Amino acid sequence: MNTHSGKPHPLDHVVLPVVNIDVARERLGKLGFTVAADARHPFGTENACVFFADKTYLEPLGIASAEESEASARQGNVFTARNRAFRFRCGQEGLSGLAFGSKDAGLDHQNFVGNGSSAGEVLQFTRPMTMPDGAQTIAGFKLAFAGDLRAPDLFLFTVERVNPLPADRGALETHANGVSGITEIALCAPDAAAFAAFVGLAVAQATVEKTSFGVNIAASNAKISLMTQEGLEAYFDIAVSSGDRGLRGRAILFAVADLAVTEAHLAANGVTYTRKNNRIVVKPAPGQGALFAFEETR
Repeated sequence: MNTHSGKPHPLDHVVLPVVNIDVARERLGKLGFTVAADARHPFGTENACVFFADKTYLEPLGIASAEESEASARQGNVFTARNRAFRFRCGQEGLSGLAFGSKDAGLDHQNFVGNGSSAGEVLQFTRPMTMPDGAQTIAGFKLAFAGDLRAPDLFLFTVERVNPLPADRGALETHANGVSGITEIALCAPDAAAFAAFVGLAVAQATVEKTSFGVNIAASNAKISLMTQEGLEAYFDIAVSSGDRGLRGRAILFAVADLAVTEAHLAANGVTYTRKNNRIVVKPAPGQGALFAFEETR
């Protein structure tokens, strides 16, 4: 395991490829999330993000222009290349990537290269963003990518905000389902522990906690659980095929203040869910490519 100086990176956001941004917006709305305005990247992809009070967010990712997206992938854009590869191998929806916050993506890139785990060149870009009050701002990003050839269907990257967004996203961070943030991401592989060094490198976290079904790696604000199929079934009641040896993103655990509020909202919107171990579990559906679980914060 590599050693890291300083504190681990925080989870920044989760990349969720979707067939169609409008379908994702409708599904996420039914689940009780407030969805931000559509935004377009300068390389053919688009998103409609869900921001949380803990400063993490979901990035449902659509393709606005297949031509632009494919051209950028051919020119070495790791983000669009990995999105394209995920969709080809796994279908149009799922959990394809995790981003971790960083103060220096250039240094992260050097670390990834030095560890033989770089997935490609640093990506720097800006894009316009519409705030809830209608004001326009320019968001700037610098991304460094980590990759593991044994895990072609999950990419990890760090994101440095070159000109951070205005701090007041309060209106977008309030959700009818009561979600305040993300507490855990569940990744799954038959030999989950084999990917501890790869995930630890992206999180800048050398310490690994062994569990009965794999390992946990602590980002500064969330837990990244690497678990076997048996673990996924035990914790989230979701069965996955064991044919693929790679690492896949499977579930997101959200923190809520009052599970009764969440349950009432889902029931009122006709969303199918189950209760398991003091959690509400919602299986993947069109516009929601991963399992969503909700748990009260203690």
